[in-house]
This record gives sequence, structure tokens and C-alpha cells, in this order.
Amino acid sequence: MAAAALGAAGIESTVFAGQGPKTMEPLKGSVTLFLCGDVMTGRGIDQVLPHPGDDRLYEPVMKSARGYVRLAEDAHGPIPRPADYAYVWGDALDEFERMKPRARIVNLETAVTAHDRPWPGKGIHYRMHPANTPCLTAAGIDCCVLANNHVLDWERAGLQETLEVMKDAGIRTAGAGADTREAAAPAVLDLGGGRRILAFAFGVESSGIAADWAATASRSGVNLLSGLSYRTLGNVAAAIRATRRGGDIVIASIHWGANWGYQVPGEHVAFAHGLIEEGGVDIVHGHSSHHPLGIEVHQDRPILYGCGDFLNDYEGIGGHEQYRPDLSLGYFVEMDAASGKLAAIVMAPFRMRRFRLERANAEDARWLRDVMDREGQKFGTGATLDADGRLRLGWSKLA
Repeated sequence: MAAAALGAAGIESTVFAGQGPKTMEPLKGSVTLFLCGDVMTGRGIDQVLPHPGDDRLYEPVMKSARGYVRLAEDAHGPIPRPADYAYVWGDALDEFERMKPRARIVNLETAVTAHDRPWPGKGIHYRMHPANTPCLTAAGIDCCVLANNHVLDWERAGLQETLEVMKDAGIRTAGAGADTREAAAPAVLDLGGGRRILAFAFGVESSGIAADWAATASRSGVNLLSGLSYRTLGNVAAAIRATRRGGDIVIASIHWGANWGYQVPGEHVAFAHGLIEEGGVDIVHGHSSHHPLGIEVHQDRPILYGCGDFLNDYEGIGGHEQYRPDLSLGYFVEMDAASGKLAAIVMAPFRMRRFRLERANAEDARWLRDVMDREGQKFGTGATLDADGRLRLGWSKLA
């Protein structure tokens, strides 16, 4: 299994990625990290950035990525073209400045490539032109998780280019690589003083990842788990324990489950609990759902079962209005530096308009609060809305 190679991987501390070296202050009482779900900067979004790639699509209905731009403009008005690289992040940039997270970790739900052959037989293909990579560095993204069902949309050549582009941009990656060893290795972010963030990333077939996308000893691909059995958990946990050292903050980022619906499968709950209990994981970072799911706090460690989409080009597409896919959350997770226990989660609510994140208005923020409160009840968590319009997680200390 891909994860079994982790323990043998040689991991060295590396400097922070993103917009060049960051000034690192000594760790004090807590460490705040930014996490979110799917960031899809390809297809329509790629077309409004300074270097749009080939717009051809191979979808059953839409044949040009510019069609998604037209849908968004029909819904909410003109989108600037070319938009600057920071445009799509909009008001999220102000939240980054306010919260000052020590690392910004996203699930990058697109290939970054100019390769022109799509994966055969796959209906949807996401692609951002490599020259638009400053779209990611403009937001100071430190780590892109690649264990998802779109990173090989443009064949293995597209994955290889994606990995090269991320490396050249100084952005760490996890969850995909040139072989099993590379795909299983965590992204390593240096916090200074010998402290690190280790971001391990895994994919599960339930999210739509094809079995033949799995990395092997002689083939590139994603770090695909062969199910969520106790045996798989044991292999993953052993590999994490073999890599982590005292003072590390360990993240397990998992692309799993369906796009729509609030039900969290029991096997997800059991696997997440096992990662914390047996692997010593500090944060479980789940994604694939197009809308936020409930949050659990287990043994003082947060489990984000599904963060929901953060950036995409779905604006103007109907069919799932009950889930409000135009709304999204950015998760600022504060961990106690000494114990690794959860100190707080602040969730910044946004809505997508004209391919740009805007602060959610009061009504939309209350809607998201109600969802997180309702869906968290079964996990002993709830959400409140503060005076600044941000959601704050509450949880039972017995959870």
C-alpha cells in the first residue's frame, strides 16, 4: 500500500513555501493554521487570469472553458479580464492578514499544466496554465494537497508538470508524486526551533479517484488508500509514527466521500478517530464534499470531515441550491503549541461572486452558522456567530 512506504522515506526539514521566505517568530502559546477544502483555479477561472490556457473541453455539454465564464457573468455581472492574480481570493486576503496563520494549506483540485491530452473516458477535466501559478503564491499558499480526483485529469504528463511547477513556485505538495515513495511522503513546513508541520495526504476511491491513478514503485500517481479498513489504518498510523518527532504538528489530509449530502459515513468517523488515537494525528483535514460538513473534536484534536469547496467556477450552475454551493468557509485552526490540543477554530464565511470571494453578508453567515451548528450536534460541537460575522466552534470537553 502507498502509505506503507512513509516510514522508510527520508524526511528533512524545509523552509516555508509561498511568497518567498517568511519571517518566523518564536512559537508562543499557540499556532494558527489556515485550512480549506477544494481550490479549483482551472477551467473558467484560468480563462480570466493573465495567461489563459487552451479553452477546449471534452465535457458532454460544455466545449469551451469560456462557457463557465459566461455562466458566472450571466448570474452576477462582468468579470475583469485579465484579472490580476490575487483577484479570485478577494476578501480572503484580508482574513489572512488579520489571522496571520503560520501555514496555509489547501486541496488543489486542478492540474497545473499545458499538456493537451485529457485522461481518456473521464467526463470532467480541470486545468490551469502554469503561467497562472502566481494565483496561488499571491495568496501565500504554503502547501497544496494533490491526492484528489482531478490531479491526473491531463494524464501523468500533466501530473509531472504540476509537480514541477509547484516546486519551482516554492509550494510544498503532498499526496501525489513520481512513485509510491514520493506520493506518500508528507509536506514538511518548518516552524522554527526544531518544530515542524507534517502534512500527510491520502485519497480514497469514494471521492472519484480511479484505482489506476494510484502511484506504484514504477509509476506516478496519487497516494490512494485501499479502503478504510483497520489494516489500512494500522499501516498509515505506523508510517506517521515513524516520521513524526516531538513537537511536530501532524495533519492528515484526506479526499474522501461524496460531493453532496451531510451524512458522514461511519467508516470515516472510525478512521479519523484511529488516526488520532493510533497515529498521533493532530488535525484531520477532510475534503471532497462541495459544502461544509460537521466538525468533531476527538481527544482534543479537530476532525474536519468535509471542508467544502473554497474556490471554483461553478457560479451560475443550478441543481443543488439547498446546499448553497455559492457559500464557503475558510478554517483558521488554532492549536496549543505545547500540548498540540485544539485551542479554537474560527471559520470565515464567504460567498463567490464574479469568480471572487466576498465576505458573506449577515443573512448568509447566519445560514452557515445554522448548518454547522445542526451538523455538529451529533459530534458534540456547535457554532456561534461573533460580532465580526465569523463563526466560532464550540465543543464538549468530553468529546
